[in-house]
Amino acid sequence: MSERRSLATRVVQAILALPDPIIDRLISAPPIVLDGRVLNRRVQALLVLSERLGIRTDGQPGSVAERRTAMRRGAALGMPVRTGLHVVDRRVPGPAGEIPVRIYRRFGLPETAPAIVYLHGGGWVTGDLDTHDGSCRLLADESECIVVAVDYRLAPEHPFPAGIDDAVAAYRWVNDHATELSIEPGRVGVMGDSAGANLAAVVAQVTRDTDVPAPVAQCLIYPATDAYLREQSHEIFANGFFLTRDSMEFFRSTYLPDQSDWDSPLASPIEQTDLAGVAPALIVTAGFDPLRDEGRRYAEMLVEAGVPTRYRCYDDMVHGFFGMGILPGGMTMATEICLGMGDLMHDTP
Repeated sequence: MSERRSLATRVVQAILALPDPIIDRLISAPPIVLDGRVLNRRVQALLVLSERLGIRTDGQPGSVAERRTAMRRGAALGMPVRTGLHVVDRRVPGPAGEIPVRIYRRFGLPETAPAIVYLHGGGWVTGDLDTHDGSCRLLADESECIVVAVDYRLAPEHPFPAGIDDAVAAYRWVNDHATELSIEPGRVGVMGDSAGANLAAVVAQVTRDTDVPAPVAQCLIYPATDAYLREQSHEIFANGFFLTRDSMEFFRSTYLPDQSDWDSPLASPIEQTDLAGVAPALIVTAGFDPLRDEGRRYAEMLVEAGVPTRYRCYDDMVHGFFGMGILPGGMTMATEICLGMGDLMHDTP
């Protein structure tokens, strides 16, 4: 295993690894305690550092272009880049033209291996193949699966349901080209974070009753499942923890400009009344995340529907921690999630 880190990443990692007394002086504030949870002290330091570096934590700048730039900047800082993989970019057919995808394969895999279709986060407005490259490399290495990351269309240029249409089309293409991609027959899963987890949940739902083979497993990392933003965690963590209420409302109005769409399971997977038979799930949330409670509720609904479901809340973490490998223990947590999805992909009947 080897990793490549930018100079900025190495500097921030070194700061966050400083002894507790120095971290305390850097923060110059007591620990943050909310809803019975204590925020990880290094995350609190990262919030302070982000503010000082001009990466806002009280809601990103207003324009779409500024938000996309901010996400690319944060992503470039946040994750070491795992090397030792074969990575290739391709374009696959989609409903409105070609869809860029990036395919990751760890060297030394068996002749055929399971595949994970990965859908990136970013509020359906930001994010791309590069912002999640570090996370996808880690996933491919640790899960021992082929990973196909999808650069689906974004709002406002392409609002709902364009992202879903692309996600389903890319998922279909991976299944149709399993032999070409050396994918183990019948072993394609779906995974995503935040808005990408919303799309992954939708793919798992809609393919249950179509001619496309349903995923063998789904992994939803702090998923957006309810367009109404009505859970208690939305109020408790509305400000100050990277993802804010204002940002979520901006993303929702940009991706779902027609409020009549909010009730659709294609927009709010939690509105699906029948979840029986969808793919076994691993659902991950963060304790200091506005999306925490809707992720937990979706996990509970899956369990009630008889779907094998593993749920894990990282109580002292914030939204986006899966891409925060610079945190002490950050790569360990992200690796644990990747291994969990790998277990589902390899072990689910």
